[in-house]
Amino acid sequence: RPSAGSAHARRGRPARMDEEEEDEAGPGPAGRSALSGRFVRCLYAVGFLDLFGVSMVVPLMNLHIKSLGASHTVAGIIGSLYGVMQLFSSTFVGCWSDIVGRQYSLLACILLSALGYFLLGTSTTVLLFAISRVPVGIFKHTLSISKALLSDLVSERDRPLVMGRFNAASSVGFILGPVVGGYLAELEGGFYQTSFICASVFLLNGGLVWMLPWNEENTGNREHHQDKGTNSFSAKANHDLQLKSAANRAVTNNNVFQSPWIQVATVLKKIKEIACSNLWDIFLVRFLMSVAILLYYSNFTLALEERFGVKPLFSGYLTSYSSALGVLAGCLLGPITRLYQHNTYRILLHSSTFTCTLILLYASALNIWMVILSSTFLAFSTTIGRTCIIDLELTIGGNEASGTLLGVGQSVTSVARIVAPLLSGIAQEFSPCGPPSLAVGLALVAILVMNANKQKYCSHGNVKLKNQ
Repeated sequence: RPSAGSAHARRGRPARMDEEEEDEAGPGPAGRSALSGRFVRCLYAVGFLDLFGVSMVVPLMNLHIKSLGASHTVAGIIGSLYGVMQLFSSTFVGCWSDIVGRQYSLLACILLSALGYFLLGTSTTVLLFAISRVPVGIFKHTLSISKALLSDLVSERDRPLVMGRFNAASSVGFILGPVVGGYLAELEGGFYQTSFICASVFLLNGGLVWMLPWNEENTGNREHHQDKGTNSFSAKANHDLQLKSAANRAVTNNNVFQSPWIQVATVLKKIKEIACSNLWDIFLVRFLMSVAILLYYSNFTLALEERFGVKPLFSGYLTSYSSALGVLAGCLLGPITRLYQHNTYRILLHSSTFTCTLILLYASALNIWMVILSSTFLAFSTTIGRTCIIDLELTIGGNEASGTLLGVGQSVTSVARIVAPLLSGIAQEFSPCGPPSLAVGLALVAILVMNANKQKYCSHGNVKLKNQ
């Protein structure tokens, strides 16, 4: 008869073997979830620091370039130069991040943006000022790459919530930055100090990104983070996912050391796949809603003064109030997505309809209280809609090309920023209510496009990219 000690030894041996196997396999699902949570929170800090640094400098740039002796026309051309570079570079940089990996592309964009703001701090002539905008215009896509990285880390179910919190953290930076920049501008040589501080913030951001836990638990595919109770994988399925993740990392590591010509050819190929895919309606909806919102804000201060005799100071307070509400809206995306049972299409349709109604209310407002009411709820609907259109792009287009998709989306928004001022100027020739009235019409077209393609939005498998 075996002794109790030998039975205990036999029982203990498999336990030790299991522990050794777990050590070799890496952290379990709970460990991966904790690591991923810390990674995501660090990305929130990256988004906050990014817009905090940018918003310190941007409000002061027009004053600085005019102090250098530039005319209004030259200042406008240099300002447009940044937008044009963003238009053409966002798609390429986003696609490049899909090829070489998020870590290298994000670090490169942060450090080259820091270089641009450092050059801005040394700009004592208009030419130097224009040169300093070139690296920023080409590589200031840190937020897009961070969003692509977030889409890699979390499941589709959690993506709207995480994106909303990321936008909220970034918006807090955008609210605080102008206050700090305005205070520094009062000092002697304030603009130069502010630019150097902005460059230092970007360097700090680069250090934060460098220290992030870039490992297989955090940079693996989203399948590792599927919701409990939604998907149950067998041991073989988990093993296959680990092999696929390792293969993807190996391909990424190889791509980092490819020649620039091969990387360019790969970027062009991926952009061609996006152009040939059936995603035109999603980008059209994004374009129409972007133009509509930009038209709403285009002559906001001037229209309030002409219609209600409101001073610009009040308009500034109202805009800041709306920005603060936008931060709150980003934090409420979790309960909203649960209320809609994670149906992003329905949330986008309803938020777009609500946005259209609120802009119409603003255009027909009889007193300032109706404007305050519309601005209050518009901050929520636009923030929710902006997050949902990104989530819908990634859901239908596929996560493997998330950087490319977000880059194309940024290009579409850049086109809207170019078109909206022109349409606003034409509409204002007829009435101060012309731009928001035109915005209502564009938003209605976007809603009709979404309704016409309802079946495609609800069946996510019909418009995958060719390489998926």
